[in-house]
Amino acid sequence: MNIRKVTLSAVLLSTLWAPLSSEAQNPSIVVKTAQPVSEIQPTMWGVFFEDINLGADGGLYAELVKNRSFEFFKPLMGWKIQQKKFKEGTVTVQNRQEKNVSNPRFLSVKAENTVRGDLGITNEGFRGMGIKNGLRYDFSVMYRQTSGSVKLHVELINAKGENIGGTTLIPQKNGNTWEKQAVSFTANATESKGKLNIWFEGNGEIDLDIISLFPEDTWKKRPGGMRADMVQMLADMKPGFIRFPGGCIVEGFDLSQRYQWKKTLGALEDRQLIINRWNFEFSHRPAPDYFQSFGLGFFEYFQLAEDIGAEALPILNCGMACQFNSAEIAPLDQLEPYVQDALDLIEFANGDVSTTWGKVRAGMGHPAPFRLKFLGVGNENWGPQYLERVKIFTKAIKAKYPEIKLVNSSGTDPNGERFDYLNNELRSMKADIIDEHYYRQADWFLQNAARYDSYDRNGSKVCRRICRSE
Repeated sequence: MNIRKVTLSAVLLSTLWAPLSSEAQNPSIVVKTAQPVSEIQPTMWGVFFEDINLGADGGLYAELVKNRSFEFFKPLMGWKIQQKKFKEGTVTVQNRQEKNVSNPRFLSVKAENTVRGDLGITNEGFRGMGIKNGLRYDFSVMYRQTSGSVKLHVELINAKGENIGGTTLIPQKNGNTWEKQAVSFTANATESKGKLNIWFEGNGEIDLDIISLFPEDTWKKRPGGMRADMVQMLADMKPGFIRFPGGCIVEGFDLSQRYQWKKTLGALEDRQLIINRWNFEFSHRPAPDYFQSFGLGFFEYFQLAEDIGAEALPILNCGMACQFNSAEIAPLDQLEPYVQDALDLIEFANGDVSTTWGKVRAGMGHPAPFRLKFLGVGNENWGPQYLERVKIFTKAIKAKYPEIKLVNSSGTDPNGERFDYLNNELRSMKADIIDEHYYRQADWFLQNAARYDSYDRNGSKVCRRICRSE
C-alpha cells in the first residue's frame, strides 16, 4: 500500500501545497481520468492535524474560554479583573500543587456586600469569541464555596460591551469540597469578537476552576466537543486516514514538553496543560498565549477518525526532542517508558475491556475497540540515534502486536546523505511504511512528479507528507 498524504492546516482546512500551475507552467502533467492504471486504495491519501495556528484550542475544539483553569505561565492571561472600587486581595490566584499536579491553580474571590457590576472577571476568548444569535451556550464551572453565598451573573458581551445573552448561576453547595455546576442560556445577537463576563453578587468566599463555555452545536451534539462545521469539512473530504496529534508538538522543544497521550485522557481537570511549542518557535510571530489544554485528547482523536470513516494514524515520541531545537534524547537505557507508552496506546485503542487500557477507553464511553492499524514512531527524526530507537520500538511492538503497521521517518529532505542513509537502513530493516517529509518550493514537486515511478512496489511503502516551502 503506497500511502500519500496531503498535509492540511487544521484551522484553515487548506493544503499547504498551493496550486502548482500558478508558479510553474512547464513541465505539465496530463491526467487521463478515463484510463485508470491501478486501484486507488482508501488509505492512499489522508489529512494531517496539528495544533498550530490555533488548530485545537481556539479551533477544532469548541471551548470558547481561554486559560479556563489558570494554568498558563501568566495565570490570568486571557482574563481581566473588573473592580468598581479596587481592594487588594479580593481576587487572587492560589495553588494546590501538592494535592493536584495536573491542575494546581484556581481563582479565589472574596465578595463583601457586592452587587452586580462591582466585581467581576472577563475572558477574551481566542482572539474573541464567535457568538451566534439564537444559539444555546452551556456554561460550567468547578467551584468551592467555603463561606457565605455568592451568585455568578454570566453574560456574553459584544465588541461594544453590550450584553447579548446571559443567566445566573447560584452555587448549590457550601464546604471544602469541589463541585461542578452548569447552566445554559441563549445568545440574542451574532458577534465575532465577543467576550464572557462573570459578575459576582453577595457575601462570601468562593474558589473557581475550569471555567468553561461551549456552544450547543458541537459535532454530534457532544457536550464539550468539537466544532461541527470544521469536522463536517473534514468528513466531506473523505480522507482515508487522519494523522494526529501533529508533527513538531509530538517532539516538543525538549522532552519535558513532548506530547504525552496518557495525560490527555479522563476528566478535564486531570488533563495536564503544557505550553505549545508554537508559542515561542518563531521570534517574528510570538504567540505567548498558545498552550495545549488537551480537551481535544487522544480519545477524541480516535473518536474523530471513527466518525469520519478514516483510519487513525497516531504519532508517538520515540525518545527524541526536536533536532532543530534542543536535540535532547532519552538514553537507550531509559527508553522503556517511551516504548511502554506505544504498547499501552495499542491496548487503549484495541484492547478488550478486561485489559488495563481497554478498560480506560470503555470508561470514557467507548467499550468497542477503535481497531487501530497504524502507528508512527517519531516525527521527521533522523540519524543513527533515531534508527537505534526505531529498532527497539519495532522489536517490542511487533513481538506483541505483529499486525500493527509502523510508520518510520526518513528525515526532512527528499535526497542527500541524510535521506539516503535513512532510506537504505529502513528498507534493509523491511520497515512497513517510510514517512517522507520534506519542504520544497511548489515547482520542485511538479518537476519530481515521477519520483515514485521507480520505487520497489514489493518493498517498504511510502507515506508522503507534502509541505510547500515559502
